[in-house]
Amino acid sequence: MKHIEKRKQSLYFPVEMLDEMQREAERLERPVSWVIQQAWKLSKDIISGYPGTSDLPSVLPTPSM
Repeated sequence: MKHIEKRKQSLYFPVEMLDEMQREAERLERPVSWVIQQAWKLSKDIISGYPGTSDLPSVLPTPSM
């Protein structure tokens, strides 16, 4: 069996989002942490395509009027 390292991490969510995750966890009869882990597994490839802050231009173009 594969050993999985577990560690605690504090995450902060807007109350509305946390309430929604809690309702979904209850519906699925799973802990909220499981719901978040599944969401990450499904979305990590999409998120990895987002530009990082170091990928953004240092000076944003000024809109022309």
